Amino acid sequence: MITKAIRCYHCESEKLVKNGHDPQGKQRYLCRSCGRASVDNPAPVGYGEAKKKEILSAYEERSSLRGVARTFGVSRNTVTAWLKKKP
Repeated sequence: MITKAIRCYHCESEKLVKNGHDPQGKQRYLCRSCGRASVDNPAPVGYGEAKKKEILSAYEERSSLRGVARTFGVSRNTVTAWLKKKP
């Protein structure tokens, strides 16, 4: 039988115990060393660079901030933060 040693993403400890499931059904683990919870193979969070570029180009084509947010389903605050970071 093959077993996989799961390590904490935060402190690299192997002292993990099962701690329920997340809303997507993935197993959650609790680290006994640092006390933080995590999942095995977490899904990426946020928007990809291609999607971000598409949204910003739509804004630059004279669309309103509210219109872009409504069309792409992105928060106005997120788009504003991207515009502030843009060089």
